Amino acid sequence: VHSQDGWGVTYTSAQMCALKGSTVDIHCSYSYPPKIKKRITTVKERTWFRKKKNAGQVALKKDSAYTGRVKYDFYENSCTLRITDLRESDSAEYKFRFTTNPPGGSFTGSPGVTLSVAELQVQVGRTSTRTELKCLSSCDVAGPRSYVWYNNAQKMEEETSSCRVSVRDDDSYSCAVQGLEDYRSPAVYAPKDLTVSVSPSGEVKASNSVTLTCHSDANPAAKYTWFKRNVHTALSEKTQFVLRFIQSSNSGEYYCTAENKLGRRTSKYILIDVKYAPKRPSVSVSPVGEIKEGSLVFLICRSDANPAAKHSWFKRNGPPPLRETTNLVFLSIQASDSGAYNCRAENKLGWRTSEYVTIDVKYAPKLPSVSVSPSAEIVEGSSVTLSCSSDANPAANYTWYKENEDSPTASGQNFTITDFRAEHSGNYSCEAQNRRGRHKSTVYLIVVKAHSFLGAWKPIAGATVCALVLALTFTSVYLWILKDRVSQQQSQPGEPSDTREQ
Repeated sequence: VHSQDGWGVTYTSAQMCALKGSTVDIHCSYSYPPKIKKRITTVKERTWFRKKKNAGQVALKKDSAYTGRVKYDFYENSCTLRITDLRESDSAEYKFRFTTNPPGGSFTGSPGVTLSVAELQVQVGRTSTRTELKCLSSCDVAGPRSYVWYNNAQKMEEETSSCRVSVRDDDSYSCAVQGLEDYRSPAVYAPKDLTVSVSPSGEVKASNSVTLTCHSDANPAAKYTWFKRNVHTALSEKTQFVLRFIQSSNSGEYYCTAENKLGRRTSKYILIDVKYAPKRPSVSVSPVGEIKEGSLVFLICRSDANPAAKHSWFKRNGPPPLRETTNLVFLSIQASDSGAYNCRAENKLGWRTSEYVTIDVKYAPKLPSVSVSPSAEIVEGSSVTLSCSSDANPAANYTWYKENEDSPTASGQNFTITDFRAEHSGNYSCEAQNRRGRHKSTVYLIVVKAHSFLGAWKPIAGATVCALVLALTFTSVYLWILKDRVSQQQSQPGEPSDTREQ
């Protein structure tokens, strides 16, 4: 860069590329007028500087980042900057400035030299059978170079910029430029040290959000895929898999895979155990079907809960709770056990009750009871109703029998004799029957009481008595008159009598 009045700085290159760890020389030359205002011009100060973010123009020898790594070489009008042990942070635009004796005699070569510090990288390509490696840098390093390849830190025979390898487990590859073996490229390798983590840690409760993170050490960077055990489709292809508003159905074992062009690794399983309050319990009855009195019956309460729920049993209108157990057992179920039952499932996160299930115990008829209406004395010709009742499930059918008769007299719960006669008297029994069994009542005696029969003959008896009384009266009078006549006939010869015996 030259000005019209003789001032100038010339750089041999505007762009330079150097490898990390190597040494670079940046060359320039400078010029200035031999005299300024008739005074001989002399150079009093020469320096190299760069612009740094938030610090402006910084002289290299005053920058601690370059301490021990920078050297200036000035000879006549030439200027050389040497930087050793190059770092990627050394990438910048470098400028040369010189100052002469006249006041204001200063000149900066601008634009300067742009230096790019490159790190070697191994580029990975893949075929169906082999892996191809290339040793590259991010910029073109001048001059021919030979390369050194390393497999697990051991030198390989290849000296070119590329090689083909068959990658095995735990293999790593790196490259370097000959002469700069201490500045190898970062190694490339398949994923290793694969780990999975859960956030937040600790107990996982339903409705919360959970983040699963997959991490591995891999170069090139790995691609991650999340899976759930026994689910063959991928859940996510990101490092993190987020389960928002997690539910019990999300419980299970999860794992991730990490893959790059050098290989694939699968993580261990991580268990997601979602804790949740009981869902509505269900109640089942065993055995299924009709429940017979005296049989063994189980009422089973099932609930979906985590942690597992404790169960309590209740009977509608019964004492709370009936029992605290998962299975309610009736060793010999009775009619009194009939009713509606439900269970409650409870854990530390909440509780829920089931719907009611009805237990209907079937049993044979109990001993029937018989009643008579009317309950007073039975009068011949009146109507008499016999009623039979029995406790049974299902409801009983009733049959009436009279003593010494083979066929049933009647059927139905009530048996009515509308015109009761003497021949209806006797012993009656009632039989109650359902499909579970039968039971007969005790014998019941029906008789027409004696005064009832006399009462029926009162008009005839009264007439007979009256007739007998009248007959006896007439007979007595007739006999008395007859006797009197006989007495008179015996006293007629001449002695009349004054006295009568009656």
